[in-house]
Amino acid sequence: MSAVVSGLSKQQEKKLRSMFCQSKLSLLFKASVHGYSADSFHQKCDRQGPTVVVAYNNSGYVFGAFTSSDYAQTGKDIVDDKAFLFSFNCNVNNNDPLRVVSGNPQCAFNDGNTGPNFGSLAFLHNNTATVNSNPGIYQFDPQQMHGNNLELTELEVYRVEDFGGLMDKPWRRFLWNFERREEILCSVSEWKPSLKSVKQARILLVGPVGAGKSSFFNSINSVFKGYVSTQANTGTAGSSLTTQFRTYCIKPSSGVSHIPFTLCDTMGLEEGLNAGLDVDDFYNILKGHIADRYQFNSSMPIQSGTPCFINSPGLKEKIHCVAYVIDTCKVKLLSDKMIDKFAAFRRKTNQLSVPQLVLMTKVDEACPLVAEDVKNVYQSHYINRMMEEVSARLGVSLSAVVPIKNYSKELDIDPQTDILLLNAVIQMLRAAEGYFDDLYNVEESA
Repeated sequence: MSAVVSGLSKQQEKKLRSMFCQSKLSLLFKASVHGYSADSFHQKCDRQGPTVVVAYNNSGYVFGAFTSSDYAQTGKDIVDDKAFLFSFNCNVNNNDPLRVVSGNPQCAFNDGNTGPNFGSLAFLHNNTATVNSNPGIYQFDPQQMHGNNLELTELEVYRVEDFGGLMDKPWRRFLWNFERREEILCSVSEWKPSLKSVKQARILLVGPVGAGKSSFFNSINSVFKGYVSTQANTGTAGSSLTTQFRTYCIKPSSGVSHIPFTLCDTMGLEEGLNAGLDVDDFYNILKGHIADRYQFNSSMPIQSGTPCFINSPGLKEKIHCVAYVIDTCKVKLLSDKMIDKFAAFRRKTNQLSVPQLVLMTKVDEACPLVAEDVKNVYQSHYINRMMEEVSARLGVSLSAVVPIKNYSKELDIDPQTDILLLNAVIQMLRAAEGYFDDLYNVEESA
């Protein structure tokens, strides 16, 4: 299957976004990839909140429709006073987009089992790459709307995300100065497990393909090296780039005498059967049975007695904290199957009383206000909403959800990005400390 990539040029996206206030467009559906059918459209776009349909034709027109209401196949006419049709001609420079509102707000669109049907424009007409055009409740000149060309070269649907601006003050107290960066580095360097048998906390990174697990290690490594490092393999692919269990130790540098943690990377989580990290392999990793560089086999979990299986692991081989890594841009796209998979992994983790938290990556890509200034992360209404949604859907407390920005495009490190990353390290070490404290109390009472 082809990669799902937006067909909008930067100029077209800018023009489309000009019709919305403080918004981001997240691609949900692309007909050339998912199919020119109503079923495919509803599978990807139902219950996604505000969306915009974007159609393309060979005459150079980009046109479509916006609604602030959900598609849900209720069979009813939907009231939406924010809905509108739009169009702009790419062959004409500097022209303002055409915007047409409904003459009857009691019928913004028909929420049936067809393609997106706004009455005057019905997309994916009869499950084909066409649009049915019949000005009615939306009054427009067909030549202005689509150049009288009803054959589509592409149809896309985007979720329109309203960021809501910035809060008056941060909802988490946070210091961003250079002194704070050095203070956290010192705290990390001086931290030691309460149990003498363990020298480093082992932190396991778990998350969907492309969420940023390996990038997180590279970013943390960069903080301590003082320059952007790319030791772990990263990138985008249809399946996990990480195919081995890896334990990454960071070398002390930049005035840090001791690194008290090891980051462990795994295959990405995938929805399908016999795909991605297996829950049994995950459980064996938690218990310390799997050695570094074990090659995962999704269809056959590791067995006792096979190479890379540690029969009698000590505490230092076990996992002391699990960090689930989630792409902030895809929080609303987490399927029920993926949520069920997280739930299965959380149950296994709870059985062993291993503390858990969530790292929300790519906050700068998810919110343009954070992209402008990473210090806005705890003032962004949008990031706050995404953190609350992750907390609710994964069943973790909001205090266990930590937003971060990985180094991905940068060539040099940035103090504010470092502080956000180091804060995540501190939270993971505190979680691991709780795990060690429980074991210490058990040993003391024995």
